[in-house]
Amino acid sequence: MKIVFMGSAEFAIPSLEKLLNSHHEIIFAVSAPDKERGRGKKISFTPLKEFAIEKGLEVLTPINLKDEEFIQKLKKTNADLFVIVAFRILPKEVLQIPQKGSINLHASLLPKYRGAAPIHWALINGEKETGVTTFFLDEKVDTGNIILQEKIKIEDDDNLGSLYEKLKILGADVLLKTIEKIENGFYELTKQDNSLATPAPKITKELCKIDLKRTSVEIHNLVRGLSPHPSAILEYNGKSYKIIKTRLTNFNSQNSETIITTKKEIFLKTSDGYLEILELQPEGRKKMSAEEFLRGYSF
Repeated sequence: MKIVFMGSAEFAIPSLEKLLNSHHEIIFAVSAPDKERGRGKKISFTPLKEFAIEKGLEVLTPINLKDEEFIQKLKKTNADLFVIVAFRILPKEVLQIPQKGSINLHASLLPKYRGAAPIHWALINGEKETGVTTFFLDEKVDTGNIILQEKIKIEDDDNLGSLYEKLKILGADVLLKTIEKIENGFYELTKQDNSLATPAPKITKELCKIDLKRTSVEIHNLVRGLSPHPSAILEYNGKSYKIIKTRLTNFNSQNSETIITTKKEIFLKTSDGYLEILELQPEGRKKMSAEEFLRGYSF
């Protein structure tokens, strides 16, 4: 089939690569506009655009998705399908252009975790499984009819980084299966039950702050869901620390201090006990283990 692929984040790269290696034709890619980044204000591309250019694909980067010139270019492709992975919300006039519709790959088991940060929230909420969903797009975000879903177990040692890697590979496989089903016409749609929907809103700076009134498990899951980036933040004695990795522990103490240290260990007092800090990053410093930190710093 003739496909226009739309995406921006690194999550979309395995999906595009899988389609480029299939018998389908990728007409061109669409990605978010280029941005100035860093002190030097260098122009940088999205990860998807960089990859697409390496593969010799034309890439469009419209600022306004309702721009008439952009819409006309999409119409002239006579595409069978628009495939969207980790991109922006598309206007109705774009969704309705391709003959067979527009499909999206989402990193959750919809209708759970609709929104911008489904992988983060699955970990923050302590879920034991998640997965990927392909569905036909409609006007409301992440609400369209489901084509395929595949589950994956969330391991105890998974964090945002490891789960992201697993889901982007799984997602690419499921997306190709979905496109082949659409091509052959052999698929059944499942309507989403809106009563089971849960939100996955964008991660804010406020959410990243560790609240010591929370339980050890809640803080541990927050750290997992934000690691390695943007990271959970511990504010203590006027200083800020990124907490990269923690471990649930049976450690106990009669000491009322918020942080207790040994020669090699750091324990954080929570509402129901203690949580061991394994990796952290002081402000303006590199990431280090608890033992490395304690050799040169103190709280």
